[in-house]
Amino acid sequence: MTGLAALCAGGPLISLNSPALAQGQDSAVIGWPSDVPSWDPNQRFSPDSQPLFKLVFDQPLDQDPALHLIPKLITKWDMAPDGLSLSVELRDDVSFHNGDRMTADDFRYTFFERIKAGHAVDTKSSFGKVSDIEVQSPTKAVMKFSSPAPTAPTWLGFLGSYIVPKKYMESVGVEKFREKPVGTGPYQLVEYQLNSRIVLERNEKYWGPKPAVRRVIFEILKDPSARVAAIQSGQIDLTINVPVRDIARLQREQSLAAEINPITRVVLLQVRNDEGFSDRNVRLAAHHAIDKAALSKAFYAGSAVPLSIPVSPGSAGYLDSYKFAYDPELSKKLLAQSGFSTAKPARIKFASTNGHFPSDYDMARAIQQMWKKVGIEAELETIEYAKYFELNRAGKLPEATLYSWDNASGDPEIYCGYLLNPKLPMSAWKDPAIGGEITRLMAATDNKARIEGWKALAKDAVEQGATIPLLQSVQTLVRKKKLAYLKYGNGWVLANSMRWS
Repeated sequence: MTGLAALCAGGPLISLNSPALAQGQDSAVIGWPSDVPSWDPNQRFSPDSQPLFKLVFDQPLDQDPALHLIPKLITKWDMAPDGLSLSVELRDDVSFHNGDRMTADDFRYTFFERIKAGHAVDTKSSFGKVSDIEVQSPTKAVMKFSSPAPTAPTWLGFLGSYIVPKKYMESVGVEKFREKPVGTGPYQLVEYQLNSRIVLERNEKYWGPKPAVRRVIFEILKDPSARVAAIQSGQIDLTINVPVRDIARLQREQSLAAEINPITRVVLLQVRNDEGFSDRNVRLAAHHAIDKAALSKAFYAGSAVPLSIPVSPGSAGYLDSYKFAYDPELSKKLLAQSGFSTAKPARIKFASTNGHFPSDYDMARAIQQMWKKVGIEAELETIEYAKYFELNRAGKLPEATLYSWDNASGDPEIYCGYLLNPKLPMSAWKDPAIGGEITRLMAATDNKARIEGWKALAKDAVEQGATIPLLQSVQTLVRKKKLAYLKYGNGWVLANSMRWS
């Protein structure tokens, strides 16, 4: 592992093609690893886009840094005991960037009318149970569900749940909206260059606290070495997801602060249940062959906690008592039962991003070598972050894909429930057996029983080889020491919380 880490440690520093001059006080320049999929915030569940969307749009509910659900555009909410309806009260002092007042009609449009109209939005997965939204007044509405939806409040503060303006979107159309988005957020989009630059200006009429930084520029830098070069040279003020190996060196820079922060994301292998992984023995052999502690030590300075289930430590669905063993000899025995060995290896395809999260491709190469030692030959392919979503939706991911699964809410449903539900586009696992239990748990209204059910399902999924959890994800962040920000347990880095000292 030390040799592998050393092998991956090199690489030239790459300068920005169009350097943005970091100016301090009135502005901040941020190096970001990926662009938004589009400026329709309901369209795609892209985790790394959420801190950008949250600047231009607002969500009905929000989370504090400790991930507790708190009011945002909704001031009060009440879930019926049977889980079949949710009453909400909205603020009466919120306007969109174009001056239109936000009302319950916009809430209904976002979470019901768009889905019913067949818009290409991922919110049809999270709010597919909504049978109607009854508007009682400009500030009051009742969401009605076709079956119990106990986590609906959680979803109102999670992926893709941003209120969009009914009147404006219907008048200009969805395509024009994406070109000139209008939200209620603390910033407005003033310039956008695809895969290059996003420029935001403070919304001076924002209903909530005004950001201290007036202008925020996101430079889209997909190459982690480019982000390192940019922060070292002073061209940007903050960046994330730099290689862990660079953190100690950057911590010695007098003007910089470099951090490694555990977050609620889970590094795992998305697994198919067909092709080279149709055999349970092969899937379990692949899991037993991975030395997770060695991966953490080599690529995350030991700060990434090895996982046995795809749930982050400290969250409601975590199982302290369950351990999945690292046992390469058992891997060999399982493979032998299915006719495979180092001389006659099982062959699979394997995909990973490169630079999307810290040390992703380096870790994939290490896993590839661990598999080779027991009798699994993996053909490793590099894919872009956006390509991952495209392939997963089309059912074309390879047998195993290294991915960082986001769950900003910490609720166990949004780990296994969405990771393994064969009916949802974010799941690579398409076995209906687990899907039936997921459907049952998603309708459970007794919270204690619900949590215990998700724990049992997570353990069962691992023992079937339906998922291969690896590590609790960490976020690496480097910033100028004079630029402060609010740290969230889920890894959100929000420009409206930043200020210069």
